[in-house]
Amino acid sequence: MVAKSRKAMVQDNKAESSDRSTDEKGLLLFETTGKEKVYRHKDSIVLNLPSGRKTLTTSWLNGGYREDLKTIFNHRVPKGKHAPKDLDGGSIPAYLSIIAKRLGADPDTSSGLLTAANMENVSIVTKSFRGVEVTAVMTAGIEVNGGRVGDPASYYQEDGSHQFIQGTINTILIIGADLPAYTMTRAVITATEAKTAALQQLMAPSRYSNGIATGSGTDMIAVVADGTSSLLLTDAGQHSKLGELIGTVVIECTQKALEIQSDLTSLSQRDMLVRLERFGIDESSFWKVASHMDGDNRKAAFFKTMREMSKNPVLVGATGSILHIVDEISWGLIPETAGRKVAVSVMKSLSGMLGIEVSIPFDELTDEKDSIIENWIRVVCWMAKNCSHQGLCKSA
Repeated sequence: MVAKSRKAMVQDNKAESSDRSTDEKGLLLFETTGKEKVYRHKDSIVLNLPSGRKTLTTSWLNGGYREDLKTIFNHRVPKGKHAPKDLDGGSIPAYLSIIAKRLGADPDTSSGLLTAANMENVSIVTKSFRGVEVTAVMTAGIEVNGGRVGDPASYYQEDGSHQFIQGTINTILIIGADLPAYTMTRAVITATEAKTAALQQLMAPSRYSNGIATGSGTDMIAVVADGTSSLLLTDAGQHSKLGELIGTVVIECTQKALEIQSDLTSLSQRDMLVRLERFGIDESSFWKVASHMDGDNRKAAFFKTMREMSKNPVLVGATGSILHIVDEISWGLIPETAGRKVAVSVMKSLSGMLGIEVSIPFDELTDEKDSIIENWIRVVCWMAKNCSHQGLCKSA
């Protein structure tokens, strides 16, 4: 199995980069073994398709299943455009047709995805197994628009009305084999599950609830299969090798795209305050409690201490543990009373986990009748105010 990211490809081909064509098609970023070519052209990523390709897209322009497309593009909507009427052409289909023409493509054989992400932040990952090559081309941003499926809606669509909301994960999936239409549809499911798995692994927050994001509310996808290939694959589910390739490619590509666009990484998520964001808890929430506790009440100094403590891996781990209990209570997996009892028990083990000798007055700080997060805030505030004790505020 072979895997390569866009960053790796850029490094490997550094010596060849000066020879890449930068003509009217744009900068050639990648070419599959099947001769699909990926270009960056100003505010668009353009995929040129050889003949015989099957496509399945969620686009307003020639969306659904097609066998005649020559071009698929991912386009960045200009800043300040908040509704279809603000776009050239006055509607999304008309705008996509205009963009296709600007890219030198025929609107009748083109399909386009829309996003607010920077096209320079594209991620490309490819993997292969026994001649089957699967490539993902993605842009991703969810710092504004990340959501969990089932979250409250932002608008009600009627008579074709639409509202732009910043932040999108767009996926172009290129499969070097022939797939029936129903298998391409299954590939969409597998790719979507993979995107969600990537977000779960990063604990990316929903911006519309306390949940963990499963995507953004405006994600789009295009799947390409090679109808000329002698290799016919009919299963793109998790049990198949094709499903495995799709899953691993999309997980890696999603995480790379989020890192490039949003600086969302496993390292950036290794922070207590970041983990608490989805519950509406920030530094000011801690200060509101800490200012009523004994000790020095210097706000700036307290915030500095909180930021140092927040990156302590033990505290991050403890935060993750108690927040998962909160999640499981909300999902009905744990009775609330039992969950609170377990969470308080985790808090009372902090001294041992941190390897400190100071006695934390947990009996005064915790009450199983209060919410888990209320208890956690009080415990952390006490630790921040007593940070002079050796080892209490070390970040590593």
